[in-house]
Amino acid sequence: MLAPVSDHRDIAAEQAGTTVTVDLDALAANWRLLADRSGSAECSAVVKADAYGLGLEGVIATLQRAGCRTFFVAHVFEGQRLRMLAPDAVVYVLNGLMPRTAALYLKFRLRPVLSSLLEMEDWREAAGRGRAPCAIQVDSGMNRLGLVPQDLAKAREVATRLDLTLVMSHFVWSGRASESDKVAAQIAAFDAMRASWPDVPASLANSSGIFSEHQPHYDLVRPGYAMYGGNPTPDRPNPMRPVVGMEAKVLQVRDIAAGESVGYDGRWTAPAPRRLATISAGYADGIPCGAMGVSDDAPRGQALVDGALCPFVGRISMDTIVVDVTDAPAIERGDSVELLGSDITIDDLAGGAGTIGYEVLTRLGARSHRRWVSRQGVSVTVSTPGR
Repeated sequence: MLAPVSDHRDIAAEQAGTTVTVDLDALAANWRLLADRSGSAECSAVVKADAYGLGLEGVIATLQRAGCRTFFVAHVFEGQRLRMLAPDAVVYVLNGLMPRTAALYLKFRLRPVLSSLLEMEDWREAAGRGRAPCAIQVDSGMNRLGLVPQDLAKAREVATRLDLTLVMSHFVWSGRASESDKVAAQIAAFDAMRASWPDVPASLANSSGIFSEHQPHYDLVRPGYAMYGGNPTPDRPNPMRPVVGMEAKVLQVRDIAAGESVGYDGRWTAPAPRRLATISAGYADGIPCGAMGVSDDAPRGQALVDGALCPFVGRISMDTIVVDVTDAPAIERGDSVELLGSDITIDDLAGGAGTIGYEVLTRLGARSHRRWVSRQGVSVTVSTPGR
């Protein structure tokens, strides 16, 4: 099936403190669900940041088998790596045309997403008389990247000498039902701007946009977070299957008396005698510091230990977390606890830590033992130190 590639180094399970598991079946099922929800629009895949931290090789192979033919990355170097894995795919680069990079786009058949008149002029000059497909991004309300209304007259002129294959923009809103009016207003703004290129395919919907009641699918949708198991409808049940799991090993178990504190600065104090387990995971493994346990507060971060949800206590350290396992007293040194999975989702961990699931995903497991599991029951261990 899939095999480790030469620029990766395996971290043996017995040496690693954490194991990250990527369910390729769930990934494929999620992409198919998104494609089905998108009607006649093509369903692409956003695979920037090493496929949101899950490993580009396994993700690309799985999505291609599922039927995906168009991919989006953020940087030109990511596009080069993707091209090696997907020789026939359409590859767009979201961060556009950095100075002195046009030759790489041409060499690797990458399509820049052009967000300014300067980028459009540079691409026109680089392409010369040859065919060099590109996208244009218009700013429909994000105020981040994209052409603004006063650019459009000049942009229409420059675009007559470009091989324009897509006009796109990006949603500001996160997918909550309360934002429906704002979504409608942004769709109207996009429609007004894309009217400059009425015959060019259009794209607006991200993961949440695919589920919007307004169905802003246009010709192509660009899911990312939802493919990897994140909830695209945050005020409703998650329609996606969990893709990523994470386990950590127990380093030590001890009992403490009431009144003893735990961790740096003593932010948590035992209200009664407690049984504690120190696990081999910390913020260097991608667990947000905001998930720390604080006295007299609801649990922020939790681990699943022998079927019980057990709270983090005290500050999260670089390499360790202390977990109150009083409700799971049989846990021992060398056992594993679950930090992510079907019972603790990426949205659960992010919400407790006061961050977003995107950050959790993209920071996970740079030094983890990594398992990609397939429907054939084959596991592939791929780790990218320093990712």
